[in-house]
Amino acid sequence: MTLPSAQAWLQWSEPVRAARAAGRPLVALESTIVAHGMPFPENLHTAREVEALIRAEGAEPATIAVMDGRIRIGLSDDELERLARAGPAAVKLSRRDLPAALSSGALGATTVAGTMICAHLAGIEVFVTGGIGGVHRGAAQSFDISADLQELARTPVAVVCAGAKSILDIALTLEYLETHGVPVLSSGQDEFAAFFVRESGHRADYRLDDAKEQARFIRTQWSLGLEGGVLLSTPVPEADALQKAEVDGWIDAALKDADVQGIGGKAVTPFLLARIKQLSGGRSLKANIALVKHNAQVGARLALALARLPSMP
Repeated sequence: MTLPSAQAWLQWSEPVRAARAAGRPLVALESTIVAHGMPFPENLHTAREVEALIRAEGAEPATIAVMDGRIRIGLSDDELERLARAGPAAVKLSRRDLPAALSSGALGATTVAGTMICAHLAGIEVFVTGGIGGVHRGAAQSFDISADLQELARTPVAVVCAGAKSILDIALTLEYLETHGVPVLSSGQDEFAAFFVRESGHRADYRLDDAKEQARFIRTQWSLGLEGGVLLSTPVPEADALQKAEVDGWIDAALKDADVQGIGGKAVTPFLLARIKQLSGGRSLKANIALVKHNAQVGARLALALARLPSMP
């Protein structure tokens, strides 16, 4: 029996195919933020705006999802709307879930880990997300650690984010990344960002504000043959940032609700984000949208800088 190669699972959108042929850099985008991270229609509007921002910078967005038995590298506007309308009905796909979705033909939205895998298969070096997953609060009892962290340790993709989601134990998340040798860069400030909140109270490993500096660091890591990705944290714009004390209060309340309702596993993060949106009167969603847009601009500039720096030294 002859099995298809990994590349055979990929299906490229026409704009992405044209950008590749023209030598324009690609920026991968996850689809979980569309299906599970925001309600409809805000998710669709945000996805369209993020793609437009990347194109305005001179790169081509490649939103990644699983549809009809193929890994889609780039979605048409109709496909993006299909995913946005499906919402939580789309399967949330991390590393362990990709084979099931592809073999069954299910509609699937890729997480940070799932998107990193697919982006690497497609030869895309830069991936933009909102915030990464990490070590959950209370992980000493639950062992709840996101697969995103292990993927960062093994898959060579540069991930641009607004730090780790505020619902996590950020100190332990950074400790895990340090243990696995994942460099944590910060742009715009010394501290690692905390999603809705600009500062986490924890410094990043290195501060590199300029896209050329970031690209040179990343090229150097990969030219040395060092495994894994690079994490680039950039804070939510100041005008849209929330205050840490207020966010911590909402998180504590949301965590208690999740515990009472028996919510666990990969359902925790979508539940907490939705509950925090309710508790904040929609302010958390506004911050989420703002940070994703900002990350898209930072990621597009990094992709362009990497494209101009093909080899090292």
